Amino acid sequence: MRIREFAPADLEILYQMYRQQGFNYEFPNVSDPLFVSKLVMEDDSGRLVMASIARLTCEMYLLMDPEAGSPQDRFERIHALHRVGERDLSARGLDDAHAWLPPRVARRFGKRLEALGWVRDADWTPYCYRFNTNKF
Repeated sequence: MRIREFAPADLEILYQMYRQQGFNYEFPNVSDPLFVSKLVMEDDSGRLVMASIARLTCEMYLLMDPEAGSPQDRFERIHALHRVGERDLSARGLDDAHAWLPPRVARRFGKRLEALGWVRDADWTPYCYRFNTNKF
């Protein structure tokens, strides 16, 4: 077994693996600079058998005064901040953003996000691996 950096010559084999897995998502554009780690694994005969490709992900946080204005006022503020934030993130080269909502607000606030064009990814289960658990 050997693990090494991805090389352009690996692309067709990775695409074949992707097709064989049958997942319903677009094949990743590994030339995108947001893919910051691209590792492939070869078996003992040098045949590519696995790859790990990591893309930077944008996690959104919303901080607000829950007492400032009416619910309608707050939604209008969120909408304005959302529009400007989308342009800002897009200008920085990001393609998407993710938000994980606490269960106590997910039902009601999730509807607000959906009104702004967000979609709930009910088909995939998120997992998190924390590299550095030391807090400052």
